[in-house]
Amino acid sequence: MPVQTYGGLTAEQKTFYDRTLLSRLAPNVVFLQHGQKRPIPKREGATVNFRRFNSLPVITTSLTEGTPPAGSSLDITTITATVAGYGDFVLLSDLLDMAGIDPVATETLEAQGEQAAVSLDTIVRNVVAAGTNVLYAEGTARNQITSSGILTSLLCRKARKILARNNVKPYANNNYIAFIHPDSAYDLMGDSAWVNASQYAGSTQIFNGELGKLYGIRFIETTLAPIWTGAGSGGIDVYGTIVIGKDAYGIPNIAGSSKPESIVKPLGSAGTADPLNQQSSVGCTLNN
Repeated sequence: MPVQTYGGLTAEQKTFYDRTLLSRLAPNVVFLQHGQKRPIPKREGATVNFRRFNSLPVITTSLTEGTPPAGSSLDITTITATVAGYGDFVLLSDLLDMAGIDPVATETLEAQGEQAAVSLDTIVRNVVAAGTNVLYAEGTARNQITSSGILTSLLCRKARKILARNNVKPYANNNYIAFIHPDSAYDLMGDSAWVNASQYAGSTQIFNGELGKLYGIRFIETTLAPIWTGAGSGGIDVYGTIVIGKDAYGIPNIAGSSKPESIVKPLGSAGTADPLNQQSSVGCTLNN
């Protein structure tokens, strides 16, 4: 007598859906953490003006008795930043809400929270990475970088030298900070001078995502570190490592508006735009 198998009855086959959802592979958000926070009061415009009084010249000539010197003029550097709004939303149907096997609205809110954080960090990263003080591994331009132009300890020492000789203030413990991609970190971590963050002496505060330090630079790992796709020699990708000192950049917002806001519109709230109460929405707004 033939044995009826499970594979022979397709109508009896069912896929089991695990109600425990997989974790999203979110990147390490770091650029927002290390910028100067500069709030703009409400109704005071959308642009903030950063100013710096530059140093006066060193005096090396002694005074002539009875004769005042020529004097010096003040020099001020000005940088402006303008706040802009960003946002996104997801439309959900009434049937999805009733028949879907997962808590879609809750998961949408969590996904949008991640979207907001990564979006803000990417916006800040793009501005910081557009700086013109660049040290290339090879040549004098991005398109001259070949596959042998990897990040080395020598380049890190040169970067630190450039910052120090321009009087850029370091962070605590006389260290600068670098945002580095995992692919670039791989090239550095084999150096004999590399010190893992877990091996720091004393009670040094370890930043979120910090890997270790090398020659006075503390490295913070993130997949949001800049990559210029196809920009190198022969169309290879070029990785950027951003090394900064204290107060390197500012992040403005109007009265704390950079904190993302979730907006949930229930079924029917759209009025005549949703006459049969078939659509709800979950949205998120952010400013930067």
